[in-house]
Amino acid sequence: MKLRFLIPLGAFLGLAVFLAVGLSLDPSKVPSPLVGKPVPQFSLPTLNDPQRSLGPEELKGQVYLLNVWASWCVACRHEHPLLVSLARQNAIPIYGLNYKDERPAALQWLRQLGNPYKASAFDADGRVGIDWGVYGVPETFLVDAEGVIRYKHTGPLTAEAWETELLPRIRQLREEKG
Repeated sequence: MKLRFLIPLGAFLGLAVFLAVGLSLDPSKVPSPLVGKPVPQFSLPTLNDPQRSLGPEELKGQVYLLNVWASWCVACRHEHPLLVSLARQNAIPIYGLNYKDERPAALQWLRQLGNPYKASAFDADGRVGIDWGVYGVPETFLVDAEGVIRYKHTGPLTAEAWETELLPRIRQLREEKG
């Protein structure tokens, strides 16, 4: 009869351990099932010119970053100066995927903070972001010249992540390309 009271306690302890392990995980290290696979097919209007479209075919043949961002995203504002700096250095072509945003707000945001993007696709309803496996913004994907996703960084890009995670991979991809 007393064992009956231990069942809820055991269930509670099991759940507590499960939650504690989950809270200790770093969300920026969440693996993406798309790494090693071709980029999803899409064609979206660009943010600056709705008559022009952007998709994987326009980007093939170069190693590039695809940065998923939005004007309403606080963390995007934190990473933005680094992206602008990388663009000024011509470190790597950076393309944007403006996610679930309002076109006027996104354009105003880029005018105020600078535009690091060669072009930014406008994903108003977020469907293309879902195809890319976006959990939230910002997220940054490293794509090789063949159009294969090689790395995904979740959360704001930092100088440390650039130096330790992205830059070595970019150098390796450029060496492979020859």
